[in-house]
Amino acid sequence: MENAERKFVYDFSEGNKDLKDLLGGKGANLAEMTNLGLPVPPGFTITTEACKVYLASGEAPADLRDEVSAHLEALETRMGKTLGQSDDPLLVSVRSGAKFSMPGMMDTVLNIGLSDESVQGLAKQAGDERFAWDSYRRLIQMFGDTVLGIDGELFADALEEAKRAKGAATDVDLCAEDLRVLVEQFKDIVRGETGRDFPQDPREQMDLAVRAVFDSWNGERAKLYRRQERIPHDLGTAVNICSMVFGNLGPDSGTGVAFTRDPASGQQGVYGDYLQNAQGEDVVAGIRNTVPLADLEALDKTSYDQLMQIMETLETHYRDLCDIEFTIERGKLWMLQTRVGKRTAAAAFRIATQLVDQGLIDEAEALQRVTGAQLAQLMFPRFDGNDAATGIQRIGWGIAASPGAAVGKAVFDSYTAIKWSRSGEKVILIRRETNPDDLDGMLAAEGILTSRGGKTSHAAVVARGMGKTCVCGAEELEVDTKRRCLSAPGGVVVEEGDTVSIDGSTGKVYLGEVPVVPSPVVEYFEGRTHAGADDADELVKAVHRMMAYADRMRRLRVRANADNAEDAARARRFGAQGIGLCRTEHMFLGERRELVERLILADAEDERKTALEALLPLQKGDFVELFEAMDGLPVTVRLLDPPLHEFLPDITELSVRVALAESRKDANENDLRLLQAVHRLHEQNPMLGLRGVRLGLVIPGLFTMQVRAIAEAAADRLAAKGDPRAEIMIPLVGTVQELELVREEAEEVIAAVEREHGTELKLSLGTMIELPRAALTAGQIAECADFFSFGTNDLTQTVWGFSRDDVEASFFTAYLEKGIFGVSPFETIDKDGVGALVRDAAAAGRATRPDLKLGVCGEHGGDPESVHFFHEAGLDYVSCSPFRIPVARLEAGRAAASQETTG
Repeated sequence: MENAERKFVYDFSEGNKDLKDLLGGKGANLAEMTNLGLPVPPGFTITTEACKVYLASGEAPADLRDEVSAHLEALETRMGKTLGQSDDPLLVSVRSGAKFSMPGMMDTVLNIGLSDESVQGLAKQAGDERFAWDSYRRLIQMFGDTVLGIDGELFADALEEAKRAKGAATDVDLCAEDLRVLVEQFKDIVRGETGRDFPQDPREQMDLAVRAVFDSWNGERAKLYRRQERIPHDLGTAVNICSMVFGNLGPDSGTGVAFTRDPASGQQGVYGDYLQNAQGEDVVAGIRNTVPLADLEALDKTSYDQLMQIMETLETHYRDLCDIEFTIERGKLWMLQTRVGKRTAAAAFRIATQLVDQGLIDEAEALQRVTGAQLAQLMFPRFDGNDAATGIQRIGWGIAASPGAAVGKAVFDSYTAIKWSRSGEKVILIRRETNPDDLDGMLAAEGILTSRGGKTSHAAVVARGMGKTCVCGAEELEVDTKRRCLSAPGGVVVEEGDTVSIDGSTGKVYLGEVPVVPSPVVEYFEGRTHAGADDADELVKAVHRMMAYADRMRRLRVRANADNAEDAARARRFGAQGIGLCRTEHMFLGERRELVERLILADAEDERKTALEALLPLQKGDFVELFEAMDGLPVTVRLLDPPLHEFLPDITELSVRVALAESRKDANENDLRLLQAVHRLHEQNPMLGLRGVRLGLVIPGLFTMQVRAIAEAAADRLAAKGDPRAEIMIPLVGTVQELELVREEAEEVIAAVEREHGTELKLSLGTMIELPRAALTAGQIAECADFFSFGTNDLTQTVWGFSRDDVEASFFTAYLEKGIFGVSPFETIDKDGVGALVRDAAAAGRATRPDLKLGVCGEHGGDPESVHFFHEAGLDYVSCSPFRIPVARLEAGRAAASQETTG
């Protein structure tokens, strides 16, 4: 579509909440509130399409200026004054607003339209000279930092110096003359840093601010945030131009942020922060400490009552927790923004079940309100709540902004946080308040501690969004970032490098390392607590209900990767419906390694046979225990997969041992034979060498011994009135001929065991699909397989040509930073490459054998995004580590619910 045919600007009255792709989240929600008849200052939105054109070409669309002019004129007519008018100026804010919320990551400028001339008119109209100069200094400060790229510390230092000179505790204590002098100082900073005067033309101010918002989409902090949150880089941002309303007109004015429920716990009530005589940026920046929103009732009951009514309207309308920004201008309430609020993991589960109980959403919708990542977060340990028992000193208490237990070394800037974390240190980032430039340090830290700000400060909002533990507004702690220390009551000083512990659930701050206790959610999954008990934790009850919803909804079954009875039993407690991968190589370690060495060193048939006969009863015993733990559920046993040299000593260590023995004339015959075997079996690329099915074909008796152990264990369990359901999986098959040969041998062994025990075992035989050729010839391989299990770890290595251990240590970080990967293909399935092979192989296999069972046993089986892909691809089950089973169960339910809600 040509630019001329596109509409790039929408009035707030023209949009709605479903136009987030075009108007961004902020613009769409401003439009929705306007349509609901709520008090929204008039304005208009420049679309994401205009931003995309600008980012692609470096120039704004040709028609954009005229469209903006037409909407600005309409706004001026409605307001009865023009932008920057000298005697009564219309002032506007210019704010970013992407489809997905990115708190503080992009740019905002308030008070556009003020100049040396119009500041006088604003003072006369407001009857308040101090307010006018305060608004002007804010414009120059924000414009200088955001639009002109001047270091914000220069303005902050000048403001601090002005307060120091006046003996003022906060900026509110500065008078009109102080602020007028500060404006001149700010203008000098602009001139000195840019070589030009601060622009006096209001339209130039607005156009430059719009361009700065567009540019901020590709700012480093915005790109970093998008990578962290997996937000696509090609969406662009909208720009909202809104008539200004002022919270800094005096004690009858103010600004605040409200939540319809507590974003940290999910409890219903009055939550938020309010700041008298301030503009919105003061609340989010955490520069001045706020009062609880409930205090507004005593300050301005009319506005408070209206706000409560609006909050109820919005939550009912959006059917979710809403995050609201508002301003009160001389007793009149204005709504500046609403969005579905970010929340902690615990709050997400509680709120979803509350909304079901209120009849606002159904179970399928409730599943869309929680995620597997949130559930995983709830499963991590938390601090032991008994201070006295721990013997650890509590040094402060702040606002519990984002829950969790975080322990680490104190650091006082983002650079150190990143540097130390890359060296393997766990760190706590401590700041007076955070700002968007701290994002990379916040990502590197285990938790964040600030001495200023509330639940709606930058630190709190960003930490909640990324699941980081955060304590804000710990006022009794004095943070000195220059001296790199923190002072606490009682003369306690925390230096950089000292260990601190912060509890985001209670707001407590400790000096030293606090012991942790298991999560109540894990205790529930382990069966040690019951969700129906009278004293059951509210969170546990909410998790139990959501898991029940997911289990009812899901089609995918969830199995475990487990190699022993203990892991199998735990997996079963966590809800596993079988074992999808039992790695038999783990059964050959420890004391049994010597038997494997004998097998490898065997020169004659009888030596090999003796070694295998010694291994047989041990293997059988392992399988009996495993089948008993998983009685009545399928157990997929993978025959030996890794190269044999992995069972032998390290070549360097062994060479040194042999050389030293020879020098002492004390040679060990066994060591010499081992060294020869190590040299014989050495491979340049073992991952693609003698392993998997190739071992079974080259080393006589190896696979048949394992098959016999499985068959005899199944027979023993049947004799004990058990219900074994063993599935034998042949690894690394690349051609159907390999599978045919191994299957033929296996069937002979199984038939022999059945005759010996006089019973039918009903064992199934299948293969792992972990090579591109196997995926491409899946139709042929299915002729010889009862099931496929996709080994997506090796399939990813072979499709990409990666050696995982090598590439993750060498260039993966660079690939992620350059945007080649949004996320590692070893974490989340590469849908376009590896995923395409999985989908095609599944279809080809089922075309040959409609009853072919399909599963996945790579690490992707427990990755939330990958689970959705496997659901869509039509697989029957996913398999993952025991700890990730609840996550996979939940995501399988969410995948099915998502399909249902989207039709």
